[in-house]
Amino acid sequence: MTRRNEEFKKSFIHKIFSTNASNGGKTIKDILDSSDIHTESVFERSICKSLGRAMAVSQDVQSLRVFAATWNVGGKSPHSGLNLDNFLQIQDQSDIYVLGFQEIVPLNAGNVLAIEDNGSAAKWLSLISQSLNKTPDDHASYNTHSTFKSKPSKQGSIKPVTEKGSSLFSQRISLRTASRIYMAERRRRIKSCNCIPESERKYSKESCFKCQQASFDYNDFSSEEDEGSSGTVTPELTTPGSTNQMRYSLIKSKQMVGIFVTIWVKRELVQHISHLRASCISRGILGYLGNKGCISVSMSILQTSFCFVCSHLASGEKEGDELRRNSDVIEIIKNTQFPKICRLPNSSMPEKILEHDRVIWLGDLNYRIALSYSDTRKLLEGNDWDALLGKDQLKIEREAGRVFKGWKEGKIYFAPTYKYSYDSDTYAGETIKSKGKRRTPAWCDRILWHGSGIYQKSYTRWESRFSDHRPVCATFLVNLKAVEDKSTLSYKTESVLMMLVKII
Repeated sequence: MTRRNEEFKKSFIHKIFSTNASNGGKTIKDILDSSDIHTESVFERSICKSLGRAMAVSQDVQSLRVFAATWNVGGKSPHSGLNLDNFLQIQDQSDIYVLGFQEIVPLNAGNVLAIEDNGSAAKWLSLISQSLNKTPDDHASYNTHSTFKSKPSKQGSIKPVTEKGSSLFSQRISLRTASRIYMAERRRRIKSCNCIPESERKYSKESCFKCQQASFDYNDFSSEEDEGSSGTVTPELTTPGSTNQMRYSLIKSKQMVGIFVTIWVKRELVQHISHLRASCISRGILGYLGNKGCISVSMSILQTSFCFVCSHLASGEKEGDELRRNSDVIEIIKNTQFPKICRLPNSSMPEKILEHDRVIWLGDLNYRIALSYSDTRKLLEGNDWDALLGKDQLKIEREAGRVFKGWKEGKIYFAPTYKYSYDSDTYAGETIKSKGKRRTPAWCDRILWHGSGIYQKSYTRWESRFSDHRPVCATFLVNLKAVEDKSTLSYKTESVLMMLVKII
């Protein structure tokens, strides 16, 4: 090999892998197939195409579209006419919907100290299902970013569930009963462990992403939604139809006083989910009541672990109240503990929030703007978001390293989400009638993430007058690695590099 060819080879390899280091989430194959590498010759472009075809086999990274939203509904129960289509951005057809609510019941002594009222939670489930499980023809576009594509039901086209689903509003049912209606048929499996010992993985079908199958009996594992309190008989319900006819299945719903989290996934994705667990931390009155705190949900999709945290932190806009919120976050991270259910003796299945590969934290974090009401109003009237964000408590506390160290949040391009007068587009305190309820406008409702392989695509608020908060939504493209043993990965990497050398 001539000196000139040797220099060319080193230069070209450097182009590929230095580009990959800052590729914004693209695989090497994506780079080779695109114009991200600026080649000087037809020969180099030909090499890129050849390597792109090779990397199609070696790159085993899937992508999921995740929609996350937080909404403080101000203690109001939803009505049957509340349309959530735009809120859920159903035209995008995300793979996973993670929805966190705060104050789904009024935070009075009765709800905090007495038996939990989950009638509102059941109604929210009905509304969410009505939007997610509409007929495919009702959607304006089809999501092409996702690995998982919705398929028509074998039993025929998916029927709208609006009419039947609305009947739930006239029935006084529990959250547990409502959850059964929308739950995935394999709900017992997703709460269990499907890990394979290293010695068996090489020969297992589960090492193939396309044909992962359950290797145990569903009936061996219980589901909390299936457990009756004392043999209570569930009344006959008008259901929205078979779960086989739904494109999205509910995999988890959990309530703690006013905090409510619900997670829905595409039906095709259910078979790949396992290790589903939940943990609740109370941070309310006296430090242990559930009017404030969080619900965290842990699960695995193939070999990638996810954690979703929905929280409602300490309120108040007095100086120093932000330290109470910092304390809530620190205690939640410290004390959240997921039960150990993995059957492998040396399991690395995460039990703490930060041990997960991908974490999304959403909720009414209650951080305020460190300005007076009048100063805040002046900046709002001038749409000076940068000046306002400079005084945002969460931004200040994060930059000082006092909370959410190592976490990320997308750039905010929307107006403060709190506090509005009910059924109005004006902030509380702007009118004579609402002066007594005046609060300095703030970005209380936030979504953050932790871990690699998460790329935020949007960060917006939804314009709804339903409560004194505006809901906040984010969509993410999340990388998901399929199951492969180390020897296979090493072999594939070596093969591609050898091909690179041969081509050059």
